[in-house]
Amino acid sequence: MTELSADQAVWTSRLKDAYGETVELEDEQGKSSVYDIIAEFEVGGRGYAVLEGSGKNGEYDILRIVVSPDGLPELESIVDDEEWEDISELYDELTFPDEDLE
Repeated sequence: MTELSADQAVWTSRLKDAYGETVELEDEQGKSSVYDIIAEFEVGGRGYAVLEGSGKNGEYDILRIVVSPDGLPELESIVDDEEWEDISELYDELTFPDEDLE
């Protein structure tokens, strides 16, 4: 993945527009959990959502937003470690722009 910077990111609200403030996701075992949509942004033509599950105590998950064949936004895991790390760092930069993150 190429170097990402905060000035390349655009805040969006596709998930919130489609589903409201929360989404319900199902894990591999079929267990459903409700997540708050904390933020959504797009960078490099790809959309991402920052979600916080109940009981996570400030920990968040970042998932990629994809558009289904019927036009609705859906979420998928980011399986590439480098992409996840780049997007996570970018979100921190967007959220805390004045702090020097190392």
